[in-house]
Amino acid sequence: MGERVKRLLAVLCLLLSCAVASAGPPAQKVIVICYHDVRDDVGIGLPATAEHAQGPGITEPGIGSTADPDQYAVSTHNLVGHFDWLRSHGYHVITLQQMLDAHAGISTLPDKPVLLTFDDGLRSVYTKVFPLLKTYKYPAVVAVVGAWADLPVNGQVENGAHPLFREDFATWDQLREMQDSGLVEIASHTYDQHRGIPANPQGNMIPAVVTHRYRPATHDYESDDEYAERLRKDFARSSDEIREKLGVAPRAIVWPYGEYNRVSVSIAASVGMRVTFTLGTNPGGNVGDLDAVPRVLNLSNPSVADFSWEMQHLEPTGVIRAVQVDLDYVYDPDPAQQERNLSALLDRIKNLGATEVWLQAFADPEGEGSAESVYFPNHLLPVRADLFSRTAWQLHTRCGVKVFAWMPVLGWHLPDPAVHQRLEIHPQPGTDPEKPIRLNPFLPETRTLIAGLYEDMARNAPINGILFNDDAVLRDTDQLGPDAPPPGPERTRALIAFTRDLTAYVQRWRPDIKTARNLFAEPVLHPASENWYAESLPAFLAAYDEVALMAMPRMEEVKNPKEWLLKLAAKVASADGGLDRTVFELQTVDWRAGKGAIPTEDIVRQMRLLQDRGVRHLAYYPDDFVKDQPELKVMRPGFSAADSLPPQYGGGG
Repeated sequence: MGERVKRLLAVLCLLLSCAVASAGPPAQKVIVICYHDVRDDVGIGLPATAEHAQGPGITEPGIGSTADPDQYAVSTHNLVGHFDWLRSHGYHVITLQQMLDAHAGISTLPDKPVLLTFDDGLRSVYTKVFPLLKTYKYPAVVAVVGAWADLPVNGQVENGAHPLFREDFATWDQLREMQDSGLVEIASHTYDQHRGIPANPQGNMIPAVVTHRYRPATHDYESDDEYAERLRKDFARSSDEIREKLGVAPRAIVWPYGEYNRVSVSIAASVGMRVTFTLGTNPGGNVGDLDAVPRVLNLSNPSVADFSWEMQHLEPTGVIRAVQVDLDYVYDPDPAQQERNLSALLDRIKNLGATEVWLQAFADPEGEGSAESVYFPNHLLPVRADLFSRTAWQLHTRCGVKVFAWMPVLGWHLPDPAVHQRLEIHPQPGTDPEKPIRLNPFLPETRTLIAGLYEDMARNAPINGILFNDDAVLRDTDQLGPDAPPPGPERTRALIAFTRDLTAYVQRWRPDIKTARNLFAEPVLHPASENWYAESLPAFLAAYDEVALMAMPRMEEVKNPKEWLLKLAAKVASADGGLDRTVFELQTVDWRAGKGAIPTEDIVRQMRLLQDRGVRHLAYYPDDFVKDQPELKVMRPGFSAADSLPPQYGGGG
C-alpha cells in the first residue's frame, strides 16, 4: 500500500473518533484567525460591544459602534501588518492538512501554529488577499456560501452594513484558481443558511443553523426531524456544488455567525465535512477537537497593536458583573406593555455595564420558589408566554451580555396531581415540609421529566449558560427512598451528577454553554452544614464554571453584615480557585416582612468592601428595572465592568 493511501486512511479513521490517537504525540494548540472583507477604505472605529456581531439578516440595533459600517472588514494595510507581525514573532501559518495530520498523530506542528480563514467568499479574498498569500507563501481556508456565489446578475444579499451584489463575491473560476495554487482550501459556509429565520412569535431573526423555525401561520415550530432535514439538504447541496465546480468536495464547514450544535455537527459529518469551525472563547484550540474549532474574530479593523494584544490574551481574563433578572417583571398580558418592559430592561442592562444576565426561564409570580409554568415552548408544563427566546436574544445582541438560563433543578410543580404526589419529596414524619416544593432526583421518572424540560428550553433559546437555582438542596429530613445516598458528601456529589446530566441534554443544542449554580452561604461558613444542604464550596468549584454565592446577610438575618461578609470573603479566598470562580451575589431587597428595598448606597458599599478583600466577580438580585431599584445612577459606578477592560476594548472610562 502506498504511503499516500496509508496517510489518508489514517486521517479518516482518526477523524471518525474525533480524538488524538493515544499512541501519538501530545495534542497541540492551533490559533485559528477569522477574517471577512478586506478593503483599502476601511474606517477606524470603536470595537463592538457584543461578543461577536451577528451579520446578514439578523442584525439588531445597538450592536457595537464603528466608523465603518462593516465592522467585519479589515484594511489591506492592517492585514499586511498582521501578516508581518505573525512572521516577525515566530508564528507559522499552516494548512488544514497539517492540522489533520497532527490530529492523526502522523506529524507534529511547527512552533506557534496559526491557521488563517476568510469567510463569505467575498471578491476581496481574490483581489486583495490572494496576492498577499502568494507573496508571504501563507496558506488559508476560504469559506463559501453557495447561494451567494450563485447570485444572479441583479441579485443581492441584505446585511447589517450594506447590501451585497453579484460583483461583491468571488466567481467560481476565481475560487478554482485560488484552490489550484495549492495555497487555498475551499470550505463550505453552508449553501443558504447564512441568515436569520423567524425564531419566536415576536419575529426575532436568529441564526438558521441553530434555530427551529417558527411558523406564524400555524403558530408552531419545526419539529426536530424537519429541522434536521433542512440542514441535511442544505449541507449536501453545498458539498455537491463545491465538488462539481471545483473538483474537490469540502472537508470543512464554517458555521455562520459561529453558531452550531451537536445535531448540525453530526449532519455535516454525514456529508463528509468532519472539520467544523466556530467562534468563541479560547481560540487556541486543541487539534484533537476538530468537531468545533474556535477562532479569533477580527472586528473593527484592528491595528497591529490591537492584533498583537489579542494574540497574546486569548484566554478570557475579565471580571463578571451579573444581574439576576425576573422575567416575571417583563411579562404583561398586554403585548404593548410587555414590549415597553423589555425595552426598559435592555436600556438598564446596557447602562449598567453588566457582562452576564441570569435570566429567569420559569414563571414564579408568587415567589414560591417552584415552577408551575415556563416562558418557553415545552412538552410538559403550561407556557405563561413564549417570551424567553426573545428576551435572551435581545439581551445578547443589543446589550452584548452572556445570557444564562436561570432554571429550577428540583423545584417543579407538575400539572398532574397524581404524578406530582408520587415524585415530590416528602419530609420524615413529625418534621415540617420544606419550601420550595421539590421533586425527588433519585426517581428515574423525575430525572426524565426534568431533563426533557431542560432540552426543550435549550432547543428554543439562544443561551450562553445555565444557572442552576437555589432549590437544588437536599435536607437530612427528606424521604428520598432506598436509592438515595446518605446525607453528606455522597449526596452532594449525587446532586452535582444530576445537574451534569441536565447539562448534557442542553449541550445537544448549545454545546458551548457555561454552568453556574447558586450556593448558600452557610455551607461555606460552616462546612458541616453540607448534611442539611447537600452543598459544598470545593465540590462546586470543581464542578461548575461559576459558583453564584448568595452573599446576602439580611436573608441570613445576621447582626453584623460587614463582619459576616468579610468572613465569607476570607473563606472563599482560602479555597483553591475560590476567588477566580465565585461570583458574590448581593441582595437588593430585604425579604423580611415590611423591609422592602435596600438603599443602593448600602449595596455599593458592600461591593467595595468585598473588592477590597480581593473579590473579583459580583452579581445582585433582584433588579426592578421598572422602579429603578437599585438606583442606576448610584449602582453603575460601583458595578460596571468597563473599568476592568483593556483600553482598546473600551476600558478606563
